[in-house]
Amino acid sequence: MTTEEYLLKQYGPLMSMTDIAALLDRSPEGIRVALYSDTDVSRKLKPTMLRIGRRVYFRTLQVKEALALDGGAIA
Repeated sequence: MTTEEYLLKQYGPLMSMTDIAALLDRSPEGIRVALYSDTDVSRKLKPTMLRIGRRVYFRTLQVKEALALDGGAIA
């Protein structure tokens, strides 16, 4: 199973703030704070953001590319 297949199966096409936090092993509040400051992580994740009303989602495949999660196949 590739990283892309795993992420899509685990999270679907859109990831929530909680999903991103779990993927990066941080708290959702920590991710929220990091996104609104000028950090390396925020510069990578902001282009993947999608707002639907007041909710914030992240495009799963763009997150994979932004965070360079191309480690190969997952056993």
